[in-house]
Amino acid sequence: MEILDLEELKENKSEVIDENLKGFMSKDEEVSKLLEDKIGEIDSETEKLNAKEEEIRELEESSREKISMDASPDELIEIAGKIKSAQSELSEINANIEKLENKETLFIDFDSKIQEGNSLSFAVQMENGKTLVEEGNTEFDKITVNPDELKILLFTSGTTGNAKGVCLSQRNICSNILSIYGIVKVKRSDLFFSILPLHHTYECTIGFLLPLYSGASICYCDGLRYITSNMLEYHPSVILCVPLLLEKMYQKIMKSIQKTLPKKYIENLKENENIIDKLPFYIKGIVKRKVKNSLGGRLRVFIVGAAAVNPEIADTFDKLGLNSLQGYGLTECAPLVAGNTDFFKRNDSAGLPIPNVEYKIDNPDSEGVGEIIVKGPNVMLGYYNMPEETEKVLKDGWFHTGDLGKIDENGFLYITGRCKSVIVTKNGKNIYPEEIEAYLNDSPLISEALVMGIQKENDDETYVNAQIFPNMEAIKEYLKGTVPTKEEVKKIMADVVSGVNSKIPNYKHIKNFAVRDKEFEKTTTQKIKRYGDNMKK
Repeated sequence: MEILDLEELKENKSEVIDENLKGFMSKDEEVSKLLEDKIGEIDSETEKLNAKEEEIRELEESSREKISMDASPDELIEIAGKIKSAQSELSEINANIEKLENKETLFIDFDSKIQEGNSLSFAVQMENGKTLVEEGNTEFDKITVNPDELKILLFTSGTTGNAKGVCLSQRNICSNILSIYGIVKVKRSDLFFSILPLHHTYECTIGFLLPLYSGASICYCDGLRYITSNMLEYHPSVILCVPLLLEKMYQKIMKSIQKTLPKKYIENLKENENIIDKLPFYIKGIVKRKVKNSLGGRLRVFIVGAAAVNPEIADTFDKLGLNSLQGYGLTECAPLVAGNTDFFKRNDSAGLPIPNVEYKIDNPDSEGVGEIIVKGPNVMLGYYNMPEETEKVLKDGWFHTGDLGKIDENGFLYITGRCKSVIVTKNGKNIYPEEIEAYLNDSPLISEALVMGIQKENDDETYVNAQIFPNMEAIKEYLKGTVPTKEEVKKIMADVVSGVNSKIPNYKHIKNFAVRDKEFEKTTTQKIKRYGDNMKK
């Protein structure tokens, strides 16, 4: 029988209360900020008003002086035109102020059933809607939707540069939902666990709109630190995640398995051998059940996007009875282009094209690698207020993704990298940083890595350089509990780099590397930014 520590319970409860208070304070700060911004807008327009009124007074005074000095007809016409123009601008400013002052900020409260001021209760609004329908109100039936008009503005993740506003139509979104519904099994009984930000099209379309269309439910994570507790609380059946999150889960699960299993199953484990394969049938069943229970008990599928998943990790989850489906998409494609399915998949591939969407490789090299271009009803209208950028990527009905890849004989798509990040050697060889990064990240001693090309002084050759953020906890375990020095860490990383170099051709070899003492700056979907401070050698 476990003895409960009351003091520990008090401390834990106190921590929870503190976190909740922080959350309330954060919400209060958000509201205050919105009000401050609104007041600032009004003040700004008011300043413009005062300035314009002063300008008109000066114009009127100067005009009187000129008139009293026998101004010519042309001068009088010019003065009158300036006054008229200023008065027109004044009217526009007054209208802006009126709009700002009359504009009401509304908040939707999903928890409360009480409506106060500008805080609306979701439950009350739903009941009000039902009442209107029961009373015969059919105004919603008269609403017409132009499927090709801009309906949603979402921004790119900003992996390789500043984010761009992507204009998506009703047709873009709806066609993608219907196509996804054709390859991913979604049941009305499913409960989606939402972790990723809703302002990204991956979560917006697949994690929000798809379950709504399917009649499934959604629960929302309280924050990254609460993922485990929330899963045990909500018992989700479907999770959308990025590879980084899946890798963290994998590491935690494998560590737990290795601690609980008898040593005879762990000893003599070969480098490429999966521990799950070594287990007897009955023990494997126990492990699968325990893992599933640790994730809420109902989880059946991971839908993984934003970056490539380590095939070994995906294979392991499959062996544990947790289906891992990865796909390929972009904000500009609303987002999904290709995906693996329950019945036909390859864990090292991005999958097959979804229904009504086609892709091909533009200008492939000798290895079949080239830019991926996409055509379909899911392709965006264009970039917001960026006609030149739009013209660069939308050509003859095809969207040029900027991603490099190849297609095998069965139509499966394999992503090799980004056009912007490819490293070209002096003799014309192409090196894809993502490939080398995958080898580095295979090591449990590395948390994350970024590969880039550099040029030395007085040398026009481009060399492969790696920035490495080590997994200090794993290194400490590797050294049997000893806290490593900087020199020891660098030596261990050198051994890892040497091991990677032994697996790849000479021209791809990492020539030098640097050990970082902090994580790379990332986008909101946890992709490493390939610009700014991250790219400093």
